[in-house]
Amino acid sequence: MRVIRVGTRKSQLARIQTDCVVSALKALHPGLRFEIIAMSTTGDKILDVALSKIGEKSLFTKELEYALDKEEVDLVVHSLKDVPTVLPPAFTIGAVCKREDPRDVVVFHPKFVGKTLETLPEKSVVGTSSLRRMAQLHRKFPHLEFKSIRGNLSTRLQKLDELQEFSAIILAAAGLQRMGWQSRVGQILHPEECMYAVGQGALGVEVRARDQDILDLVAVLHDPETLLCCIAERAFLRQLEGGCSVPVAVHTTLKDGQLYLTGGVWSLDGSETMQDTMQTTIHVPAQHEAGPEDDPQLVGITAQNIPRVAQLAAENLGISLANLLLNRGAKSILDVARQLNDAH
Repeated sequence: MRVIRVGTRKSQLARIQTDCVVSALKALHPGLRFEIIAMSTTGDKILDVALSKIGEKSLFTKELEYALDKEEVDLVVHSLKDVPTVLPPAFTIGAVCKREDPRDVVVFHPKFVGKTLETLPEKSVVGTSSLRRMAQLHRKFPHLEFKSIRGNLSTRLQKLDELQEFSAIILAAAGLQRMGWQSRVGQILHPEECMYAVGQGALGVEVRARDQDILDLVAVLHDPETLLCCIAERAFLRQLEGGCSVPVAVHTTLKDGQLYLTGGVWSLDGSETMQDTMQTTIHVPAQHEAGPEDDPQLVGITAQNIPRVAQLAAENLGISLANLLLNRGAKSILDVARQLNDAH
């Protein structure tokens, strides 16, 4: 029996996400055996520094890509929001799985359960490792203070519950859902309060770009709607030359053949912002509709079973929205944010 080796980060959430992908692959390919190989990444090892300060784009992917390159694993499961918009040439995202709720949520310290961010006391400290969340929420809730908090999900929840440092922390809804900890959610942040990260809530399966056999194996996991939304979001971020060291956020919906992308950039303190919405007409294909062969990647993603015209429309939407904001002066907001972040 052929063995397919699957790489993952060691955290409990990463393992759950990988198990989910492997279960789907087992159901589709009962004649194959899957072996999961867990490893630590740079982002897992450096826990005393805010993510935006480490200055490394592939914090949670580099070690996994090294194992992929050395053929120690055949595919790797990532949170798509951790995957840079430009991948090394040897690799590609061969599947973008159906997205969980992409929004952010608030988990409150036990003594503040029942509150909202708006009703927390003056100068309450809210924990998040994301500049994107800090900038948006600082603008919306100026009475609160924001402080970096690192570690995996259970570590962050433990810090919230056991230390008296944080009144609340901001997390991705998808992670809590996958861990089965939805009961901790005290408030869901809607896009008008806090737009989410590019790719948030979606899983990406990375493979060797030339390994057509494995590409074919994982391509059936592509969710067309999630794929097209994430292509638009990743194209927007790539065109802005954003990363985790600048506050960039999105909100995407696909409805009645129209793909709507809202994107924004913020100064670090949230005082300056620039955002807009654009839309494009898109044909959402049946999942296994045949597409042209040997499609090149778009923003690091290969999807040969999804019509190219739909993918290009999504990519062009992201590029167009980024260019609209850049023409209005978004670059200066991002440049200042990057310089300030590097200086602190």
